[in-house]
Amino acid sequence: MATSRGGKQRQPLLHHSPTPAAANGGGAAGRRRFIAFLAAAAALVASYHLLAPTDSSRYHALYLSLGCNATAAAHLRALTLRPHVAGTEANAAAARYVLDAFSSLSFPAHITPYSVLLSYPVHRSLSLAAARGLAARPFSLVQETYKDDPYAAAAAEVLPTYFAYSASGSVAAEVVYANYGHNEDYAYLASRGVDVAGKVALVRYGDLHCEDMVRNARAAGAAAAIVYTDAKDFGGSAPKGAKRRWFPDTRWLPPTGVQVGTLYYGNGDPTTPLWPSCAAGDDCERLSSEDLAGSEAMPGIPALPVSARDGETILKAMGGDVAPPKWQGGEGAPVYRLGPGPAVLNLTYIGNDTLATIENVFAVIQGKEEPDRYVIVGNHRDAWTFGAVDPNSGTAAMLEIGSTEWAEENMDTLASRAVAYLNVDISVFGPGGLKPRATPQLDELIKEASKMVPDPDDPSETMYDTMMRHHPPITRVAGAGTDFAAFVQHIGIPSLDMSYGRFDDYPVYHSLYDDYVWVERFGDPLFHRHVAVASVWGLIVLKLADDEIVPLNYVPYASELEVPFIHI
Repeated sequence: MATSRGGKQRQPLLHHSPTPAAANGGGAAGRRRFIAFLAAAAALVASYHLLAPTDSSRYHALYLSLGCNATAAAHLRALTLRPHVAGTEANAAAARYVLDAFSSLSFPAHITPYSVLLSYPVHRSLSLAAARGLAARPFSLVQETYKDDPYAAAAAEVLPTYFAYSASGSVAAEVVYANYGHNEDYAYLASRGVDVAGKVALVRYGDLHCEDMVRNARAAGAAAAIVYTDAKDFGGSAPKGAKRRWFPDTRWLPPTGVQVGTLYYGNGDPTTPLWPSCAAGDDCERLSSEDLAGSEAMPGIPALPVSARDGETILKAMGGDVAPPKWQGGEGAPVYRLGPGPAVLNLTYIGNDTLATIENVFAVIQGKEEPDRYVIVGNHRDAWTFGAVDPNSGTAAMLEIGSTEWAEENMDTLASRAVAYLNVDISVFGPGGLKPRATPQLDELIKEASKMVPDPDDPSETMYDTMMRHHPPITRVAGAGTDFAAFVQHIGIPSLDMSYGRFDDYPVYHSLYDDYVWVERFGDPLFHRHVAVASVWGLIVLKLADDEIVPLNYVPYASELEVPFIHI
């Protein structure tokens, strides 16, 4: 049994004992056990369960023949009927859906709960005055539904736009425009004599995650931060003289769309960094609220995300020097100025950071010859809104808390027994080919598997062909706030994440409009891209689970390690 730092016993790594058939290898083909997180793996697990290990080419072909566009679409529709933020009843219902899907395939499946610190909005307000002493105009801070929106009723369940773990407080101050919020942007402002100290920093999404933008604003001395989605980057374009169109007519983010996210600069439960949390009612060591308030992992200043329309309204009211050309907006945008002022923003945010229960869903196929080795397949289930692309296809800390807590709880066992962690966070953005990121020892396996799957957008080519046109074709897994961070950075397990298409073609990220309609119209109308990604994913699982010698090739790893030294 695993034991928490508080001393109370927890469930073992694998909660269910294998059936006699599974223990003898009759219930699964794999030599090694593999553990599946969540519904994305359900179809993969179902096909794997049918296969025999004696002829790999035969059962690989059988696996590829079992992919079903309609099944992928049905699972996605069912999981995205309601918004399902972590810790809510809707997300618990989604967990039960996943559990039932695994159980219907006769797989041992269970839910492991954890009590973790989650963050929800209580009150937000934002108003703009043209100058100090003048009347302020309030912003509605509402993402508008569209005509005939089939999810309009469910949209009432979407949480108000906010940043999780933002500091609570009120700030009334002049505004400074800081472009994309890089440290270099603040250095440029300083070189122009623009003082950010005590001001509200206005920054736009594009180059950095929101936690980095707010962190940089705080380091520059800002009292608060506003992050907006600029139409130049997320609103699309239109032919000269034509009116710009957005979702549901095109893939682009509507003017009232807002990208929400987390400001926690870490992984997992903030109260249990680098050690596991526990279930509600159990005793485990936690950081206090005072410890967290002074932590560098927390943003330390109030911050709010706003829409392109609201961001443009603020920019129109600003004075000061004209911003550089690269800092300007797109066609039809006002002239962007640096400030400070004369516009004054009055921002108030009150949040509720509270312990809430999240659920990890597990299904296990028992291996035959090495059942104590694990090939782990995973993705996260909870979403900021409907989550049709992310995550039911995520990188924000609150969304991957579950897998992080499980990895921390089983760190010693995973370090000695895990073969690999195979994650698919966002499976499809749209067109653009396969884009994997992985630790180097998985490179050759990814290439081998991708050669066996036709490209869904051009069946005359393979997924390998379109992948190799990217430079580089396989990027590296890096960065905090990712589903695989605990497995790679805390434990050192070979890991990968893959998707199909380009992130730039997914402008509705973390917004109200990340729903089934967007996927059906723009992301993957035929759901053949979903099946293609699952095919490559599953072939990698089968190879890792069944090959006599684990197919990890460390030559690319050695080559990667040489690169920094070549340039010294």
